Amino acid sequence: MALSSFTPSLTGMSAQAHALETVSTNMANMRTVGYKPNETLFSTMLGSTSNYSNTVDQLSSNRVSVNGVNYYDRTLINAQGTITSTGNNYDVAINGENAFFEVKDAGGYTYYTRAGDFTTLTQDGKSYLVTSSGYKVQGFPATVNGFGSSPTDIEILYQDKVPSTPTTKASVIANVPADGVDTSSYGVTVYGPNNDGRTMNMLFSKVEGKINTWEITFTVEDGTVTGGPIEAVFDSDANLISPKNFDVTVNWDDGSSNNIAMDISKMTQYAGSSGITKVEQDGSPSGNFVKSFIDDNGIVKASYSNGDEIAFAKLAIVGFESADNLTPVNNTMFEANNETGQSHYVNGPDKNVTGLLQPQAVEASAVNVESEFARMIVVQRAYSLNTQSFTANNEMLQTVVNLKS
Repeated sequence: MALSSFTPSLTGMSAQAHALETVSTNMANMRTVGYKPNETLFSTMLGSTSNYSNTVDQLSSNRVSVNGVNYYDRTLINAQGTITSTGNNYDVAINGENAFFEVKDAGGYTYYTRAGDFTTLTQDGKSYLVTSSGYKVQGFPATVNGFGSSPTDIEILYQDKVPSTPTTKASVIANVPADGVDTSSYGVTVYGPNNDGRTMNMLFSKVEGKINTWEITFTVEDGTVTGGPIEAVFDSDANLISPKNFDVTVNWDDGSSNNIAMDISKMTQYAGSSGITKVEQDGSPSGNFVKSFIDDNGIVKASYSNGDEIAFAKLAIVGFESADNLTPVNNTMFEANNETGQSHYVNGPDKNVTGLLQPQAVEASAVNVESEFARMIVVQRAYSLNTQSFTANNEMLQTVVNLKS
C-alpha cells in the first residue's frame, strides 16, 4: 500500500508533462495558417473498495479513494483566428464558425480545413487548386447555367485570349436638325465576331416632298450593312413616330456577320445641332488574360483586359451538425466521424453567404499567445508541486524502511 502513495504524484507529473507538450505545440504553431489550438483537460482517476455501511441488512456501498489524475486533449475547432490580408489571388479566409473548405488527398479521401492559403499544382498537364500540403480543393464546377451540384477537383483552366463579343443590340439618342441641313451622320462603334470594333455610320437624309421624313442608310468599315434604307418620320413636336426599332445585318469582309437590333426611339428633330447624346451597344473587344483569382463568393475565375470574367468553379464550404466533434488529423486538417452528424454545403451551387469569405486573406492561427504563456507557468508550477510530492513520499517510505531495518 505504501507504493500506491506514489501514484497521484506520478500521474500528476505525467499529466502536466503532457499539458506542457500541448502548450509547446500551440506556441510552435502560433503562425500556422488555419491552426486550431489544443488544450489539455484533466479528470480524476478513482479507485474503490467494497464496504458495508449497514451491518444489519448487509447492504453494500463503495468507499472511494483517489488514485491520481488522468488527462485528455480537446481541439478548439471553432476558435476564430484573426483575418490577415495577404494580397495573394488564391488565398481566401473563412470568417465565421462551422464552415470548412473541403479537400481531398491523392487517394481521394476527404478532409476539411480552415487553412485557405491555396496555390496551384500542375499534374498530368492540368493545373489544380491545392492546399499548401498538396491536397486538391473541392468546388462546384462551372456550367453554362451556373454551377454543378457535385463538387470535384478545381481545375484552373483559362484561355490566353477571349474573342470579341459581337454587337447584337444598339441604341442611339441624338437629335436630327429640323432645318439647315439635308443630311446628318451618327457614328456607332460595333463589334464583329473577328474584330475589336468598327464605326458604323447611320446617315439621315431628308426625303423630298415629305415633311419631317428622313431616309436612314448605313455604312461600316470593313463590311456592308443590309436592312435599309429605312424611312423615319417625326411628328410636329419633334418626337419620332416610326420606326422606333428595326434590325440591320452587318456582313463583314472576312465572311462573318452579325444581326443588330437598333433602338432609335428617343431620337428627336429639334432645330439646332445634330449632336449625339448617348450611344449604347452590347458588344465588346477581345481581351488578353490578366489574372485568375477567388472572389468574395468563393468563385474561382479568370479576368481579361476587356473586362470579361470566366468562372472555373465555386469553392465547396461545408458545415456540420456538431463541428466540435471533428477528428483532428494535424490541427489544420480534420475528418468527419459518427459524432459530427450530418454535413451540408453552407454556400451551395446556387447560394451565396454574404461576409463568409474574404479573398486575398487567410485566417491566422487561433492561438492566444498571452493565454498560452499563462498556461505554461501554471503547468510548470503544477509539475514542480507533483515532483515535491513524489520526493516527500520517497523520503517517508525511506524512513519507514530504515525503522524496520
